Amino acid sequence: MIAPSDIETIRERAQIAEVVGDYVSLRPAGHDRLKGLCPFHEERTPSFQVTPSKGFYHCFGCGESGDVYRFLQNMEHVGFVEAVEMLADRIKYQLTRVDDSADRVQDRGTKRRLLSANQTAADFYAGRLMGEDAAPARDFLKGRGFDRELSERFGCGFAPRGWDHLVRHLRTRGFAESEMEEAGLVSKGQRGVVDRFRGRLLWPIRNASREVIGFGARRIFDDDNGPKYLNTPETKLYKKSQVLFGLDQAKRDIANKHQVVVVEGYTDVMAMHAAGVPTAVASCGTAFGAEHIGVIRRLLLDDEKSHGEVIYTFDGDNAGKAAALKAWDGDQSLVAQTFVSLMPEGLDPCDTRLQRGEEALRELVAQRVPLLEFATRATLAEFDLATAEGRVGALRRTVPMVAKIKDVALRDEYARQLAGWVGWEDTGQVLSRVREEAGEKPARREQRAAEPHISRSPGRSPSARDWSQRESLKALLQHPKLASEQFAGVSPTVFAREDYRAVRDGAVRAMEAAPGLDGHGWVQAVWEQTGEEQLRSLVVELAVEPIATSEGQMAKYVGAVLARLELFDVEDQIAELKSELSRNERSGDEARFSEVFGELVALESYRRALQKLVNGEDGLSGG
Repeated sequence: MIAPSDIETIRERAQIAEVVGDYVSLRPAGHDRLKGLCPFHEERTPSFQVTPSKGFYHCFGCGESGDVYRFLQNMEHVGFVEAVEMLADRIKYQLTRVDDSADRVQDRGTKRRLLSANQTAADFYAGRLMGEDAAPARDFLKGRGFDRELSERFGCGFAPRGWDHLVRHLRTRGFAESEMEEAGLVSKGQRGVVDRFRGRLLWPIRNASREVIGFGARRIFDDDNGPKYLNTPETKLYKKSQVLFGLDQAKRDIANKHQVVVVEGYTDVMAMHAAGVPTAVASCGTAFGAEHIGVIRRLLLDDEKSHGEVIYTFDGDNAGKAAALKAWDGDQSLVAQTFVSLMPEGLDPCDTRLQRGEEALRELVAQRVPLLEFATRATLAEFDLATAEGRVGALRRTVPMVAKIKDVALRDEYARQLAGWVGWEDTGQVLSRVREEAGEKPARREQRAAEPHISRSPGRSPSARDWSQRESLKALLQHPKLASEQFAGVSPTVFAREDYRAVRDGAVRAMEAAPGLDGHGWVQAVWEQTGEEQLRSLVVELAVEPIATSEGQMAKYVGAVLARLELFDVEDQIAELKSELSRNERSGDEARFSEVFGELVALESYRRALQKLVNGEDGLSGG
């Protein structure tokens, strides 16, 4: 058991914006709000929002929401206890446990333990790099132009040539052989487990949170008959289709510069960073694929409005050109502009730095060519454009390539350029063919361009009453000190929608159970009072959805919102009284008629007062 007070303390200290920021590039979206591309579903326009002061996130696209623990559970696929432990480690908080010995037994094999085993191994390998037997590893790094400072920055290490140096070290640190195996640090031998990496130079591979999740190892001894590079196998932590070497070093620069440079190897990443290109990353033991692109998109904030740059680097030989064309085939999930930088033939970035200097690497990145242009021109080179047959064949191959571009304006411009590259006199004909291949007729495209943009407001709001219910709940959750007193006077019958009424009831119970709460604690209390998962998601959604006014006008706005909600209640009562008044008039019950009439006059007076509050609000429309 983890002490409940620890759970609350860690929740408060672990800044949700920083934790989410390890996975998603966030940018300001108003007071106390940050937005980015949702990590839980594919999208092109950011609908994922974080509210730091409340400690919650919510996606208006897929509905996923929660606090910092929920986010880490979903991203790392761990249980609640592991999420708490991971955050405690992150902020260096000592957990208070009940029956700690039992916890240690149950903890074995969890992600936290595997991360700890990997970090222990990384420290072990780094320490052995300075040993006498590691001279070949140091010579290799020195020969590639990497000094000790850069090697330490990337955590380079050395695995001794013996069979079980790491195994014995991990045993002394309390790790079971099963944990070593689950972490991918050992292999099964005839006499038990042996070190997976032996006699090799190692690079620790870290996730975006700088946690060691695996290793890449290079052969450095001539009598080593194993593969040139050996990586950690697939484990709970290490998924090669999602891992990017250097991401922990590059993520901040990627987000700030809106650029990522994709290279092929560990030494290439180091060379790029040493040359002043801090946005370089590399895939690990597999080709750069769709899941890698997903990671990049979230860091670039790759949406319709914020076009970043993805720059692929390839060798200038035929294999490099083929790799560039393959990259183009898988490139269309990116909105970002994609480029290619071809290295001098036979040289990789590391060799280029050694032979031509760091400036040469920076120039190669600066002289990047749009990947589409490169792919198109490379395809055109296969045809004899001096002949009619060659030009027709070239268009047949390249029109579908240009038609893949999702940016309509950019697609049309490339269609015009394609006509020039091919030598096709009728530019309009090529443009029409590209549009037709894209499945969009010119007339429809022009019609859609002329249509006004109607943005989808968060949540359903088919009527003024629904809108007022929603706004009042937002006001209550986000500004309880301003809204709670007036909110308490509103009849629950005003909340006609069942989900809104359930949230209202949960808020009332929270106010009764713990009056005076504010911020995250208040939202958490309401969240706990609404048991169903769907309702809890709605609570977070309402707690983070923007309120359409400035902070300076918030008190006035909240008062007006609640006045409008109460106005509906009063108007309902007035309608009932008028109906009763009509019935009393027909029945001749003068005493009751006079009583109802008096109530009606008082309610009408109150309605006019509420209407004045509503009319005096700034920017309050809704319905």
